[in-house]
Amino acid sequence: MVLSRAEVQRVLGCLHKPHYRVCLGTIYSCGLRLNEGVNLQVKDIDSERGVIRVRSGKGNKDREVPLPERTLVQLRGYWQQHRHPVWLFPGRDFGQSGPMNPSGVQKAFRAAVQESGINKAASVHTLRHSYATHLVEAGVNLGLIQDYLGHDSLTTTLIYIHLTPQLQQEVTGIINQLMAEIP
Repeated sequence: MVLSRAEVQRVLGCLHKPHYRVCLGTIYSCGLRLNEGVNLQVKDIDSERGVIRVRSGKGNKDREVPLPERTLVQLRGYWQQHRHPVWLFPGRDFGQSGPMNPSGVQKAFRAAVQESGINKAASVHTLRHSYATHLVEAGVNLGLIQDYLGHDSLTTTLIYIHLTPQLQQEVTGIINQLMAEIP
């Protein structure tokens, strides 16, 4: 299951609470898993280098992922609202010492998908699939995508790569061009 770029924009546009909009926008724009996103800490942002450090991802592995400028601006704006000393996405009870509840993020995402009118069985993890697919469509090297997703094996990364209509069109065009050159 993959959402097109336009569908991702529609879904994210249907998130009305800033904490969900910024959290889910960060999850998509950095290819994070749900728990990686909600557990981000202020110290994980390296704005000088333009990366997020993902600590203890799946398999207890650390990695760095590119941090888009727009996401950094959104994170800064959201942090200015709550100024929690540790968590980028603190629990709603600011006296709480932990991050926001992942189940609330999932519920907000499901509501946004429904409100957007997109008739796909999308989940928060669909944003990760979509991120990887959109990078492939843009011509990003599969080895880099593998690193960003934190996969040991390229085979695992390939599971996230879907033959979208855009890729199908591009491949068909390339094949037609190659065949046109054959006498």
